[in-house]
Amino acid sequence: MNMAVISGDGVFSHACVGASDLAGSSAFYDAALAPLGVKNLGPFGESVILYGKDKPALLVLRPGDGEAPSSNGVTIGFAAASNDEVDAFHAAGLAAGGTCAGEAGPRGHLPGAYAAYLRDPAGNKVCAYTFTDGN
Repeated sequence: MNMAVISGDGVFSHACVGASDLAGSSAFYDAALAPLGVKNLGPFGESVILYGKDKPALLVLRPGDGEAPSSNGVTIGFAAASNDEVDAFHAAGLAAGGTCAGEAGPRGHLPGAYAAYLRDPAGNKVCAYTFTDGN
């Protein structure tokens, strides 16, 4: 597979997050994304793990420049189908070595928003969002 065929849903073709410990980050994403129906699609070379539902959309990788990963100010949001999926994402991510960056619950800034935020083992910020009440 070459990078030209990697394609996600929607506006972006894919997103990347850096990982100092690829195995630890992979264990986190395997657990946290499973409740959302996102699967580990396997390695891409020796320094990238691909994730997606039907095709790769998230790449967890060792930074190519050898620097420590950093995503200060960046958050990757994953779509959830229900509040229960958001809750499961948060619980699974915590159990797999993530840290809480925002408890699961309603978000007052958007009507019907329900979300949870985590930091992965490398410090990347990820969240799961769903919208209830017809929004």
